Amino acid sequence: MNAPNPDPDPDKTPGLEPGGGVSPGDTPPDSGQTSGLSHREPRHSKKMSVAWLVAVIVIVALIAGFFLTYLIVYLTR
Repeated sequence: MNAPNPDPDPDKTPGLEPGGGVSPGDTPPDSGQTSGLSHREPRHSKKMSVAWLVAVIVIVALIAGFFLTYLIVYLTR
């Protein structure tokens, strides 16, 4: 299944020079648009963003606490 070419047909496009170029100062023809406006994207909940931020902070704090405890135990031997 092949989709039609969105580019304009060079034989039917005014202003093209032989070989497909355009004259200096002329605007080349635009390709057809393959997609239009879509439905609005749903807004993401800020609750999930806050939850992820809190989760990352807790995990970093736990890892830092582990290494700090390990360092304290190692230095007090």
